[in-house]
Amino acid sequence: MDNIDTARVAETILSAPGWARVGITAPTSHIRVEAAFELARAIVESARAGAEPTSPDQLGLSL
Repeated sequence: MDNIDTARVAETILSAPGWARVGITAPTSHIRVEAAFELARAIVESARAGAEPTSPDQLGLSL
């Protein structure tokens, strides 16, 4: 992960499981922690995967 692309990180967060995106704002700390770890896992998986989109429903478009 030499160069972090903020657009790609944002896309990865938006394609992460919905419970993790909502859970990050939960009132209980254990839910927030689990949600944060799930978001981190999604970001790391995206970085390891390369330039491929994280969702099979999302088209990969060259810029």
